[in-house]
Formats: sequence, C-alpha cells, structure tokens
Amino acid sequence: MDPTFWHDRWQANQIGFHQDTPTPLLLKHWPAVGVEPGTRVFVPLAGKSLDMAWLASQGHPVLGVELSPLAVDAFFAEHGLSPQTRESPYGVHHVAADIELIRGDAFALDEAALAGCRAVFDRAALIALPPELRTRYVRELYARLPEGCRGLLITLEYPQHEKNGPPFAVHEDEVRELYGRDWTVELLERRDILAQQPGFVAEGVTALSTAVYRIVRQPR
Repeated sequence: MDPTFWHDRWQANQIGFHQDTPTPLLLKHWPAVGVEPGTRVFVPLAGKSLDMAWLASQGHPVLGVELSPLAVDAFFAEHGLSPQTRESPYGVHHVAADIELIRGDAFALDEAALAGCRAVFDRAALIALPPELRTRYVRELYARLPEGCRGLLITLEYPQHEKNGPPFAVHEDEVRELYGRDWTVELLERRDILAQQPGFVAEGVTALSTAVYRIVRQPR
C-alpha cells in the first residue's frame, strides 16, 4: 500500500478510522496487560489517536509513529501542546510532555529506536495493512521490540469478500499465525459491533466483530 494512499486520506479528511474518544477496549483491558506507570508504550500508525493522550494520562511515556504531517500537527494542536521538533534518520520527532510522535515510516524504526518500549498498543495499524504487508509488519517491526514487551492488539473480523479494506479483516487464526512464533497470544474478548457500525452495514457487511488480544514478546 503506497504511502500516498494515507496522505490522500488525511488530505481529504477521509478518516473514519479516527475515534472521538479513547478506545473502550483499551480502557477495559489495559490493566490486564500488567505494565507499571512509567513504562514507555509504542503506538504504531498512530494518526491523531486519543489513545496516546489517555496512555500518557495513566503515567506512560508514549512513542508514536505516523506518516501524515496533517495527523501529527492535528494531534498536538487539538491537545493544546506545542511540541519541540528535531530530525533523525527515523523522521521528524515531535515531543511534548510525555508524548513523542515521529513523522516517518514505521518500517524505518530499528531496535535502537524501540529499545525503551516495554509495551505496545495496536488498534488501527495491523488492520490498516493488506495481507502481504501484515506479514512484513509483524516479522520486521514487531521483531524489533524488546524481549518482555507486552501489550494489546485490537482487530476487526468480518467476511472480507463483503468489503474492500482498509480496515481489513484479521481473524484469530491469522493473528496466531503472524504472532505465534515470537509472541504469546491470549484472546481477551470478542465483541459483536455490527449494530454500532452503520457504514459497514451500508456496504453490505453481514457480520462484524472486534477482538482484543494480550500479547507478550518471548525471549529470542
């Protein structure tokens, strides 16, 4: 998927994936992850997600990465923050309070960039990617997270032939295939959300669930 696709979506304000409140499944299940305040949390393909601000409010420094300059600027503006900026090989770093948001390509982040991230929260990243990129995303980016890193992964499940992604359907068998080699995977909840998603209904989707997993990085 070409980065231009996402730049165009933000430019046209076609950001139906953005939520106006923190993710309810994050609020419900984050305590089960078992990370202490002060633990840095990695948020990939972060957009302008309010989840970053919520995690920071719980005492977690946050490292996000996002391609769109519009998304990055909007996040800080909407929270009344004036970030300090600097450039690195990873992109342009925007830092304010306990939140660092890198405007750049998530695949460019290496082990050094992610070394301090002992937790991860992924709501809209894995499901934003087509199948061939999902494999690369987990095998490359997630592999650079440190041993013992733990977090939450949230996916959508629906009949893929009924709708073109993104967001894409990522069912439990695929999650376990992608992550099972290097991560322990525990399904915490699956919730039917079709009635709350009229856009999916309008496109002819007949079943829609969201699933949340607790994941833990195993020793190499």
